[in-house]
Amino acid sequence: MLRRKLFRLKLPSRTLVLGKRTLIMGVLNVTPDSFSDGSKFYNEEHAIEHAMQMERVGADLIDIGAESTRPGSEGISAEEEWRRLFPVLSGLRRLLKIPISIDTQKAEVAETALDAGAEIINDISGLKNDPRIAGVAARHGVPLIMMHMHGEPRTMQKGPFARDVVSDVLQGLRESFSIARRAGVAKSQIILDPGIGFGKSYAQNYELLQKLAQLAKLGHPLLVGTSRKGFLGATLARDGKPALPEERIWGTAATVTASILNGAHIVRVHDVAEMVQVARAADCVLDPGLAPKN
Repeated sequence: MLRRKLFRLKLPSRTLVLGKRTLIMGVLNVTPDSFSDGSKFYNEEHAIEHAMQMERVGADLIDIGAESTRPGSEGISAEEEWRRLFPVLSGLRRLLKIPISIDTQKAEVAETALDAGAEIINDISGLKNDPRIAGVAARHGVPLIMMHMHGEPRTMQKGPFARDVVSDVLQGLRESFSIARRAGVAKSQIILDPGIGFGKSYAQNYELLQKLAQLAKLGHPLLVGTSRKGFLGATLARDGKPALPEERIWGTAATVTASILNGAHIVRVHDVAEMVQVARAADCVLDPGLAPKN
């Protein structure tokens, strides 16, 4: 097990301490074609209520995305992405007490979302799709999450995959880091994500979880998202049929635990109430001092 390093992340509204306990990032997809929940929260009212519910059951952050990045997905315009985001983001700005992260690969969407109340940028392309996002983060002084993706969503699961997944992820994240620093993003504001499920084979996803400590040596907080992903569906298959996304909760729990014990500071999940419990117990394994007194 890896003893996590402590970090302080400065947001416009507060400072987050990372490492004392695992922070839970709740996923809010406002898309018509999400892999995990279809179009369940595409409706503005449903999306806002779901975010409020995630906060009530223990989410520390809400990550809102309006462009599907599931395998095989096609991109959308910045105008369409913002059309989906605006009513939800503007509604939640008045209601949520926890910070909002914006999941986007477009600088103009990131800029407008920060002006509308978001406090963190989450770029799954690691600045490869639009390096200008780094400049947006630097100007606003907000944290920047940079994820590793091998390929692009439309074709990433068709291979070929990297021969050495850990080396591929390390190299990709170092390149993203260099772009961010050149644009003026403070080192202390950078969070790294290995990109579980994004251009990796099923086995490589598990290998990354096993060797997460090697990524921690880069010296940044780690965010890991395994929730409901396809490699879990394949692992939990019955009669040759992958488990449905809503049937992957126990597999998610196992991988969330592994992530925490190997150094993750933040876990990005759909099933917040359940993963709050998982994280609380895993944190006590990392640090028995967090356990309640007899």
